[in-house]
Amino acid sequence: MSKVILELKDVHVSYGNIEALKGVNVTINEGEIACLIGANGAGKSTLLKSIVGLEPLTKGEVIFNDEKITYTGDTSDKKARIQTKTDVIISKGISMAPEGRGIFPEMTVLENLEMGAFMIKDRALVKKRVEEKYEMFEILKDRRKQLAGSLSGGEQQMLSIARALMSSPRLLLLDEPALGLAPIIIQNIFQTISKISREENVTIFLVEQNAKMALSISDKGYVLETGNIVLEDASKNLLENPKVKAAYLGE
Repeated sequence: MSKVILELKDVHVSYGNIEALKGVNVTINEGEIACLIGANGAGKSTLLKSIVGLEPLTKGEVIFNDEKITYTGDTSDKKARIQTKTDVIISKGISMAPEGRGIFPEMTVLENLEMGAFMIKDRALVKKRVEEKYEMFEILKDRRKQLAGSLSGGEQQMLSIARALMSSPRLLLLDEPALGLAPIIIQNIFQTISKISREENVTIFLVEQNAKMALSISDKGYVLETGNIVLEDASKNLLENPKVKAAYLGE
């Protein structure tokens, strides 16, 4: 039986009086690619940010590798609450490539990669990991001295993913990796995501509007609508689900 690496229990997130997440439950097993699909404004990016501590929970739990990294119960006792800082969460083995890529445009490709390993003090290890990412993304090696802001959209997305991998995470969160890219580049990005899962032994939680591509490479899928999980199933089953076909696959 596969080990559960990430569990979200009754996760709520609010922006003022607006409840963005309304009790989300997600379970991801080690080694899986899980995807989260849904329309714009459904709360997908908010969910990923809540995992790494960038959005505080108003209620619920985030459990990673059997450890509560966030807990906000109904109790008013603040000492009973847990909110691990983002840098500590990253050190525990979670990393994220954010929506919009989030690269540092005025820094070189190499400098961006090194920023992904900012917590690693062993310079020889950092250099080794940079070389490993160059092997995985050969175009980045060719562009290593180039300013990241001058890269194409696809190259920037590869850089964002490569930078997220520099910390050697056990869980990689990917937020809209296909956003704004040409179809041929999207196909390449998704092939790379599958390769990372297979060869790097990394569990992946993928948020993506391109539902067909996301479901085609993932093991498990969730459908989020207005802050609620409305469907959960094996991805191959969701691809054949009439409601998913009508709402997200254009069929």
